[in-house]
Amino acid sequence: MTEIDAKTDALVPAWLHLPDIAEMLDVEVTRVRQLVKEGQLIAVRRGENRTLQVPAAFIDGDKVVKGLVGTLTLLRDDGFSDEEMIEWLFTPDPTLPGTPAQALSENRGTEVKRRAQALAV
Repeated sequence: MTEIDAKTDALVPAWLHLPDIAEMLDVEVTRVRQLVKEGQLIAVRRGENRTLQVPAAFIDGDKVVKGLVGTLTLLRDDGFSDEEMIEWLFTPDPTLPGTPAQALSENRGTEVKRRAQALAV
């Protein structure tokens, strides 16, 4: 879990605290912490109190956005840090169009994963 710089922080339109995610997923907050530890979610310390927060775009109703876990794995395998992954996921890509995070939420994960795999080449 890292802190992010203001530039990357500004790319993410909304953030959620871990207890809020636990409520949305109908699980204990310890389970959300486990998802972060396992790399299925990215949490960073931000705000005045440096609380752990996750980009809201990573949660779709009562589940983690489809395709996110695989995309995070690919990016991690490419050597991306948590901050770099957030920056990549929330930086507009005119070829998608939109951001990779938007594409994942619109069930266009295959295209996002192709781009993530191409980063390794």
